[in-house]
Amino acid sequence: MIVFNTFWKVIKKYKATVILYTAMLVIFGSTNMQANNKAMTFTNTKPNILIVNNDKDGVLTKNLVDYLNKNTNIVKIKDSEEARDDALFYRDVSYIIYIPTSYSKNVLNGINSTLDIKSTNDYNASLAEMILKKYIEVEKVYASIYRDEAKIINAINKNLETNSNVEITSKLNTTTMEKTARFYNFASYCIMAVTIYIVCLVLSSFHNEMINKRIAVSSMNYKKHNRLILGASFVYALIVWILYIVLGIILLGDVMFNIRGLIYVLNTLIFTFVALTLALLISTITNNKNAISGIVNVVALAQAFLCGAFIPTQWLPNSVLTIAHVLPAYWYINTNDILKELETISSTTLKPVIINSIILILFSLIFIILNNIISKKKRQF
Repeated sequence: MIVFNTFWKVIKKYKATVILYTAMLVIFGSTNMQANNKAMTFTNTKPNILIVNNDKDGVLTKNLVDYLNKNTNIVKIKDSEEARDDALFYRDVSYIIYIPTSYSKNVLNGINSTLDIKSTNDYNASLAEMILKKYIEVEKVYASIYRDEAKIINAINKNLETNSNVEITSKLNTTTMEKTARFYNFASYCIMAVTIYIVCLVLSSFHNEMINKRIAVSSMNYKKHNRLILGASFVYALIVWILYIVLGIILLGDVMFNIRGLIYVLNTLIFTFVALTLALLISTITNNKNAISGIVNVVALAQAFLCGAFIPTQWLPNSVLTIAHVLPAYWYINTNDILKELETISSTTLKPVIINSIILILFSLIFIILNNIISKKKRQF
């Protein structure tokens, strides 16, 4: 009991860190809700898109732009890739279309001319994609029949005038799902940082030479002492998990009171356990408080940037995502991203979620095994 009480006394010294990361999550969650509420004003109207036109003189290109102008809101922004990426990130636009040079000429000559796309992968982006695909499919048909631009344009416009309505029917509230996934994705950084940092600092206080000497002359053996510390660490991690789940319920509301919400909760619990086992491994490797601070910054921030907590994974290059696969946060965030897209919850649709959970559990087992190996080697020396 003395060990357990001492553990919590040491934690009180670092409570400011817990408060800091919790405040970060609250601020992000509140801002996230406001950003998504703004995005809802576009859901039932025309999607906001951006066109980067590199074939401004093309007649067929002009007709494509005119069609998009009628069926979408074409947004004008600064002509730079950075500005375009910012527009996507802040949901000012949902879809960016890059029209290549000689697009009109290629269509006329029957040459396949690919349109490069960037999107937010949400409801509005899906709507914009359907509008664009509809035009492209009709254009291909008439371009294969006629070799005259005027005839092609006339045929396209007549066809689209008779059947121009595009609808997406979805049972999902995509805005709410996006908001929920973002909250839990960002929570991965807070959970990882606050669990590793506090547990490692507390354990470093227990693992100093003076305390080891006291244990050696006391009636308590090392195994019992370590079990008590491990139990206290587990309770602390559980409290962190409960705290962030309660925050999620407060900020997200009704979305948490269904099977999808329960899966978010369980996914977060598994990830918290991964963070705890990683913390125990790090504390076994080093008791140096300065080193622990550096390790926490590297581990938590690296996972946040590489795995999608700060930047959505669809905007990260493949090389970065390849590296992210070896980090536990990737599989946790991947589950969150899968959940926001699921129309129905069933054993079939949840297979990727189950696989991700198994991978996270394997990470924990690896950390536990490594911890035991390093502990044994240290005792031998």
